[in-house]
Amino acid sequence: MPTYVFRCSNCRKVFEKIMTVAQREHARPVCPKCKGRKVEPVLSGFFAKTSRKS
Repeated sequence: MPTYVFRCSNCRKVFEKIMTVAQREHARPVCPKCKGRKVEPVLSGFFAKTSRKS
């Protein structure tokens, strides 16, 4: 499952949340520090892990 990174607009806390792509489309993450619902996604790099050797 992908890990998404968010930043709270109220307290500026950056936090991660693990969820499926389907959950991400409908989820409204809550800040773990101030419980605020006004969060914005933080763009970050990612990598794909496969079992095939290249």
